[in-house]
Amino acid sequence: MAMKNQTIVTEFIFLGLSSDPQMQIFLFSVFLVIYLITLGGNIVIMLVIRADSHLHTPMYFFLFHLSFADICYSSVTVPNMLMNFLAERKTISVIGCIAQMFFMLLSAATEAFILSAMAYDRYAAICDPLHYMERMSTRICVQLVNGAWAIGVFHALLNTVFTLKLHFCGPSQISHFSCELPPLLRLSCTETLTTEVVLHTSVLTFASISFLLTLISYIHIIFSVMRIRSAEGRNKAFSTCSSHLIVVGLLYLTAFLQYTKPSSVSSVVLDEIFSIQYSILTPMLNPIIYSLKNKEVKRALRKMLGKLKFLK
Repeated sequence: MAMKNQTIVTEFIFLGLSSDPQMQIFLFSVFLVIYLITLGGNIVIMLVIRADSHLHTPMYFFLFHLSFADICYSSVTVPNMLMNFLAERKTISVIGCIAQMFFMLLSAATEAFILSAMAYDRYAAICDPLHYMERMSTRICVQLVNGAWAIGVFHALLNTVFTLKLHFCGPSQISHFSCELPPLLRLSCTETLTTEVVLHTSVLTFASISFLLTLISYIHIIFSVMRIRSAEGRNKAFSTCSSHLIVVGLLYLTAFLQYTKPSSVSSVVLDEIFSIQYSILTPMLNPIIYSLKNKEVKRALRKMLGKLKFLK
């Protein structure tokens, strides 16, 4: 009966990062630049990998899909955020909000497991080079990427199905700039315990599996590298992993801080800072890290730019 007397919410209002009009214009400019760098950097990485036959290897096959996942992750939230910086009413429909949440969960889980596949690739290259092509055949690489996307879809669907069962009847203001599930649960006027348990269990399970797979690969890599007698050989082996380690470190450090921070320091501002880091800044930084730290990517990029100049 109580539900019948309450108004059903059909749209949410984002409170965003700031209510000051001048600050919103400044934030619009900052995040527009970040988004353009994200799109440009990841598209360039993908084009370079496709154009240069020397990069048609398992490592760059995974990097191609990582760049695509980064574009998806950033594009789920940033365009809508940019539009809201300029809009008077910063609204999104309930279905649109749940759809945004679905694609965020999908992109995040997929990216984590692609990084695990990249760790396994480095393990195969360093620890068992004689059987590398057998371990990392085209069929296995495709299966690993398909598996990462399948896990992402399952993770997103699982949480979305339970979210669709919730009812929203006020308030309708989201203290965030995007439709992440935790802020959404606080607006529900029905029981959210089941949805919260599903969210935390799925995040913990999939994040732990991804992290353990990556960790196991690097434990084997470290022991193999330590057996290399020459310092030059050890440095060369570690250099092939440096870009991947930085990207993995950014992802898991942010996730660790987000989910282990004491409840006493929990705040809307802190949650927004962490969200900006893993959903907006990380997709921008990944192609920069790989292009700056990887000699093969830089060589292929110079080669492609040289061809463009020649065409002019």
